[in-house]
Amino acid sequence: MGLDKEKAPSTTFTIGIDTADVVREKTKESAAQFNILKVKLGRDNDKEMIETIRSVTNLPIAIDANQGWKDKHYALDMIHWLKEKGIVMIEQPMPKEQLDDIAWVTQQSPLPVFADESIQRLKDVAGLKDAFTGINIKLMKCTGMREAWKMVTLARALGMKVMVGCMTETSCAVSAAAQFSPAVGFADLDGNLLIANDRFKGMEVVKGKITLPDLPGIGVVKI
Repeated sequence: MGLDKEKAPSTTFTIGIDTADVVREKTKESAAQFNILKVKLGRDNDKEMIETIRSVTNLPIAIDANQGWKDKHYALDMIHWLKEKGIVMIEQPMPKEQLDDIAWVTQQSPLPVFADESIQRLKDVAGLKDAFTGINIKLMKCTGMREAWKMVTLARALGMKVMVGCMTETSCAVSAAAQFSPAVGFADLDGNLLIANDRFKGMEVVKGKITLPDLPGIGVVKI
């Protein structure tokens, strides 16, 4: 794609919701291997979850609220509180049906707000320009690399930020998404690290950073 693979960003690594002791232990393990963490919020224990993680690390944190905040004033208050805790970005703070509320939050948010459930295909990008700071592109939602690259190009032309994400996937899918990671600001490509039966070897995470292999195509081999 003509990109400089040395500019590939660090990937987030997700800390799952669990008991405080388990969260602390998982955070300690992850903080030794990654440069930025990711936490899914949107429940009634959001602040407790963040405080637990902050008790053991000061690493930057990305937040995915999973459409969990229903009131725009609450969402904005939470974002201001999260910024004070070292959070660097927010994904999908409110339900996709509440687009006007999301736009209101984004316009006043001290942190970039990215669309996740609100975005799937190329046709969705332009309509989100004034509602989100940026978009999260996932190959499994947009049909593949060709359309994903068009989404990157259009979003940037509209002045929007871009991140690349994934589902729980093998290294084959994650390595495909990693090909355009040097063109984005945030990456959440840890899906292959969360499974035990990966049948492929491709993109690797080295000291928290996405590292693309020197192989043809998307750089994947079967193992």
